[in-house]
Amino acid sequence: MPTGCRFFRCRAGLAWRNVGSKRNPDSDNQISASIPTIKVRVKYNSIYHEICISSQASFGELKKILAERTGLHPEEQKLIYKKKERDSKAYLDGARVKNGSKFVLVEDIASRERRCLEMLKNARIEKASKALAEISLEVDKLAHQVTDLQSAVASKGEKVLLDIDLENLIAKLMTELVKLDGISIEGDLKLQKRVQERRVQKYIEILDTLKLCNSKLTSNGGGNNIKQEQHSTFEKQKGRSKQRNLTGEIRPNLQQHPLMHHESLVVSTKWETFD
Repeated sequence: MPTGCRFFRCRAGLAWRNVGSKRNPDSDNQISASIPTIKVRVKYNSIYHEICISSQASFGELKKILAERTGLHPEEQKLIYKKKERDSKAYLDGARVKNGSKFVLVEDIASRERRCLEMLKNARIEKASKALAEISLEVDKLAHQVTDLQSAVASKGEKVLLDIDLENLIAKLMTELVKLDGISIEGDLKLQKRVQERRVQKYIEILDTLKLCNSKLTSNGGGNNIKQEQHSTFEKQKGRSKQRNLTGEIRPNLQQHPLMHHESLVVSTKWETFD
C-alpha cells in the first residue's frame, strides 16, 4: 500500500510537471502540438453553443470566445460548471473539463452595472480632460495678450491704453473662468482645474491693475489739459486788458482837444454877448 501511494504521488508529480511544461510559452513545439483540443457545449438562455478549445485553456479564454458568439462582455459573464461559478483565471483541465462537457452561461447583472458606471466615469473624465485642454489653450492665447499690454505700459509709461481693450480681455478671461467652474471632476484633473483657475484669476488681477493705472494716467492728462486751457484763457484775457488800457489812454487824448476847442468857442461867444 505505501508503495502504491508513492507510485501515485510520483505519477501525479510527473503529470503536474508535464502540464507545467506545456503551459510554458518557451516549451518545444512538439510538446505544444500534443495538447488536445476538446469540444464543449455552453448554454446561454435557450441556445447551445459548441466551442472547440484547448483542454489547457483558461475559463477567461473561453469567455472571450463566448463574447464573440453572444455579444456579452467577458466581465459580464458567469460561467457555471458542475453547479459552481468558475473564476476566469482557473484552467479547464484543473476543473477536469473533458470533451463534451457542458456549461451554463449567465449574465452577471451586478458586474454589468459596475462596468456601465465605470464607462460613464471614464467618459466624464475624458470629456473633462478635453475641456481643460481647450481652456488651457485659450488661456495661453489670452496670457500673451496680457503680457503684450504689460510690455507696452513698461516701455511707454505715458501711453494710455484703451479701456475697451482691457474690458474685452477681462470679459474673455471671465468666460474661461465660468467654463472652469462648470467642470465637475476629481483626482488629478481636479488639480489641473485649480491651476487653470489660479492662472485666470492672476491675469484678471493684472488687467484690473492696468485699468486702474490707465484711469490715473487719463485723469492726470485731463488735468494738464485743463491747466493749459486755463493758462491760454488767462493769456487771452490779459492781452485784451492791455488792449483796453491802450485804447483808454488814447481816447482821453483824442477827446481832450475837441473839449479845449469847444471851450474856446464858448468863451468867444460870451465875449460877443457881453459886447
